[in-house]
Parts: sequence; structure tokens; C-alpha cells
Amino acid sequence: MSELDLLAVNAKEDESSMNKLITKYENFILKCASAVARSYISKSDDEWSIALAAFTEAVRNYTQEKGSFLNFAELVIRRRMIDYIRSKSRYAPEVLVKPSLFESEAEEEEDYYLQSEIAKKVSAEEDNSLKMEIYLINEVFSDYGFTFMDLADYSPKAEKTKKSCAKAVAYMVKNPILISEMKIKRQLPLNLIEKSTKVPRKLLERHRKYIVAAIEIMAGDYPNLAGYMRYIREELEK
Repeated sequence: MSELDLLAVNAKEDESSMNKLITKYENFILKCASAVARSYISKSDDEWSIALAAFTEAVRNYTQEKGSFLNFAELVIRRRMIDYIRSKSRYAPEVLVKPSLFESEAEEEEDYYLQSEIAKKVSAEEDNSLKMEIYLINEVFSDYGFTFMDLADYSPKAEKTKKSCAKAVAYMVKNPILISEMKIKRQLPLNLIEKSTKVPRKLLERHRKYIVAAIEIMAGDYPNLAGYMRYIREELEK
């Protein structure tokens, strides 16, 4: 456990430690809030209060098993900001989904139906939840040097390859410490994945961006997107 993680644990019961933690990470809180709001947030905005309350909530609920405290706090802040935005009905970005984007998660004969359903949901004015998830995950992908729309080019097509990628993703999701390291280094631990899953390194390298994307989706708060990753869900359930 890092020094920061220990500080977060201690701050649960110590108001002085809590205040010091908040003061030290004000910029982090504002950055998280601004990313979700898609605009600059200052301490004079209502969003600051929402994000601050979420950060405090993260401290109160943090445990070592939840991995890096900052990653956990960012997730909680995002959730509360999304709830706030939904309540204000101010979030409605236009999102275009390439038809073949999710075909890696469907059998060939199911592709047309699945793609149609995704298009319908993304276009539905009354439900912006998928749009929101796509926007948020695209912000995450940008740190790795690719976009949501790039995934169609890197997604596995053959069933055997899909299952191999699913093994790699499931292994990472079941080891949150490795995910924390991946987020910091922006790299997959290819040697460790290959050794632990027996998935060939060449396959891991070829589909690296897809695997990273799937890990971020399955380990994050993206229930709509995760719902389309059938092979990975099945592997996680084994």
C-alpha cells in the first residue's frame, strides 16, 4: 500500500487528515470534475461541491482491496458528476458509432442485429447513458494514444482470437494491482500476461489497444459498454 493509500485510510476517522488530503488534492478533484463536465470547473461552481463531496465519499469508503486510492476516487467523482449532470439534463453529446465497432463481440450472423441495436440506443434522445459512457471512456483512451473509433481496426475477428483476448482481459481485471500499474505506465505487462494465460505474445501485441480498452471498460463504471463484451463476461464468470 502506498503512502497516499495509507493516508486515505487514516483520513476516514481523522478530520484533520481528511482536510489535509482535500487541500493537497484540490487540483485533482477539479481536474476530474472538469473532465466529466467538458468545461473548466473552479471552486466557485456547483460542480466543485459535487466533486468535493464525492472525494470525501471515496475516502470514507476506501479500502486496500480497491486498489489505488486516486483511481478509486476518480471513479466515485465521475459517478457523482454523471448523476448530477443527468439530474440537470445538460448532457447530450452527439456520438457516432462505426457499425463494425462491436462486431468482435458477436457471432457473424448476429452482427447486423447487434449493430442496429447499438445505433438505436446511441441515437435515442431519452437515454444518453451510452453516449455518456462513450464520451468518458474516450477520455481514458486518449491517454493511451487511441480513440474509441479506432477499436474497430484493432478488435479480434476470429472466435479463437476473441477468446484468447478475453483470457488476457479477465486476468488483468482479476488483478487490480496490475491495472493500477497499467494506468500509471500506460503499458500492458505483456510478459506476465503471456506467462499466466499462455496467450502468445504476438497476439497480445497485435490486439494491445483492444485489450487495454476492454480492461478499462470492464474494470470501470461502464455497464452499457461492458454489456456488449460477451466473450469477456463469459471468461470472467469461469
